[in-house]
Amino acid sequence: MKTHFNTIAKVTLVLTYLVIIAGAVVRMTGSGMGCPDWPKCFGYYIPPTEKVQLEWHANHDYKKGQVIIVDETLQVAKSNFTSSNAFIKTNWDTYTKHDYAVFNPTHTWVEYINRLFGALAGLATLVMAFASLKYWKRNKSITLLSFFTVFAMGFQAWLGKTVVDSNLAPLKITIHMVMALAIVAVMLYIIFKTKQSNTSFTFNTQFKNALIVALALTCIQVVLGTQVREFVDHQIKALGEGNASNWLNNPTTSFYIHRSFSILVLLVNGYLLLLLKKNQLHYKKVYWVFGILLVEIASGIAMANFSFPFGSQTLHLILASILFGIQFYLILEATNAKNKA
Repeated sequence: MKTHFNTIAKVTLVLTYLVIIAGAVVRMTGSGMGCPDWPKCFGYYIPPTEKVQLEWHANHDYKKGQVIIVDETLQVAKSNFTSSNAFIKTNWDTYTKHDYAVFNPTHTWVEYINRLFGALAGLATLVMAFASLKYWKRNKSITLLSFFTVFAMGFQAWLGKTVVDSNLAPLKITIHMVMALAIVAVMLYIIFKTKQSNTSFTFNTQFKNALIVALALTCIQVVLGTQVREFVDHQIKALGEGNASNWLNNPTTSFYIHRSFSILVLLVNGYLLLLLKKNQLHYKKVYWVFGILLVEIASGIAMANFSFPFGSQTLHLILASILFGIQFYLILEATNAKNKA
């Protein structure tokens, strides 16, 4: 039973990371407003593929909530009706949550797929929550955390709605990202507490303290990185997507802190590696952390010095979220070793 639940939890975690990856692709491709409304997409459950589907047509049947683009505004059908030979404004409400009214089929489907992954992850958390009821008598925390994850996923979906409604307000995107990492942490805790493993670890106070510092530094770096991304978002709007070489011209202080802070992050994780070898500990995931960190730094250098090569932003964000997850799991392993000592 435990193994079965643990497998469900792991699948849910993988789906959650797929949502993070899809979100990173959305950001890289600038597809965040590919679906300007929520939860539907231009008023459709399955989004349009051609611009003609969003144009007004005479003698056409329209459904309540259907969206068209008229004079660079989104118009929403008030009810079911058949259009006459002329556009009659009284049949439509102007969408007022934002003024973005552009249809790009690629952006639309990238964002739509992102939402599908989100819905799939949400369903997986629901399955996990009901499966966790078997733990209620023996370990209520597993059941409570599983249902909390369902709530957190719902809250995250609402945050996604506010991101769209705000036309990609940078601060809301940052909160959206931080919430995703919080969900990952809860799910990793659930997985760790329900796993069946004979692996034993040696507790080392210095090592655990260094792990906590390393994770804290990673969290700070993530927040700093989102602030840099906010600046880049403003630059993209001001200079255009085709002017990547100038996106980091005259950057904010957060960019320099983020860049320099990476040295401290590298040193602390290097110290972890040193402790691992010196004390012959068995926390092999530290090697993963250090390898991921090197690639993470390399992707950051590539963005800053080579005009944001294709995929570098996505890779940078994905690696940061994976790094966070592994470091958090290492702390769980170290804490468990202390409890058994």
